[in-house]
Amino acid sequence: QVQFVESGGGLVQPGESLRLSCAASGNIFRINAMAWYRQAPGKQRELVAVVTKGGSTTYVNSVKGRFTISRDNVKNTVYLQMNSLKPEDTAVYYCNGFPKIDAYWGQGTQVTVSS
Repeated sequence: QVQFVESGGGLVQPGESLRLSCAASGNIFRINAMAWYRQAPGKQRELVAVVTKGGSTTYVNSVKGRFTISRDNVKNTVYLQMNSLKPEDTAVYYCNGFPKIDAYWGQGTQVTVSS
């Protein structure tokens, strides 16, 4: 079994930054790439960023240049540094493998960007 626990969300003003963390435990050796996803109110969950074990990264166009995904393979933790936050970044953020594994969704962490 695999468990992901997200943390680091909060309420910030536009232009501010947050750093999200995702602690992974269990049989994670099967998972190569890790990703952050988000779900805004009334919308479907969407992929935000992906990082492979080797450190290669990809991003959805809306966050390119503002968000940075990284991972610590020793600590089994994935991070999402979010800068220049916008109101449209408001969502619950989740981590999971890539491709996602539906059985492994955690509770997520709420990010609210509002003035």
